[in-house]
Amino acid sequence: MVYNDSKIKVLFVCVHNSGRSQMAEEYLRRVGGERFEVESAGLEPTSVNPLVIAVMAEDGFDLSKKGTQAAWNLFKEGKFYNYVITVCDRTQEKECPIFPKPFVQLKWSFPDPESFSGTENEKMEQTRNLRDSIKSRIEQFVEEIIGS
Repeated sequence: MVYNDSKIKVLFVCVHNSGRSQMAEEYLRRVGGERFEVESAGLEPTSVNPLVIAVMAEDGFDLSKKGTQAAWNLFKEGKFYNYVITVCDRTQEKECPIFPKPFVQLKWSFPDPESFSGTENEKMEQTRNLRDSIKSRIEQFVEEIIGS
């Protein structure tokens, strides 16, 4: 893949590429528009969390057919990024791969939706709160990087 050098390249990494990184990728694509080239990946990719699919659909995203990918594969392909942003909780960050520099590494700690407990409605509400927190952080990031 050839990157357009005028775009800001961002990779979001979490454990399974099943929730947080998927949300961040979609929101940056929406909020940042053409200024960003964005991907997400996981340390141990699985499949997109059904609760994440549901709450993202509430905000107009269809992740039902979205796949996951391994961060190490991107590393092995020699991909370069301006920003590598880990969105895992602090205990998982040490397992994130080190990408070739120069890039800015940011660490945004968000809870894993797999760890949410309670009734299905309670887990949905926790996932909505996570979605809204990630969306807000993405909006702040875009403002910091490209301004209004």
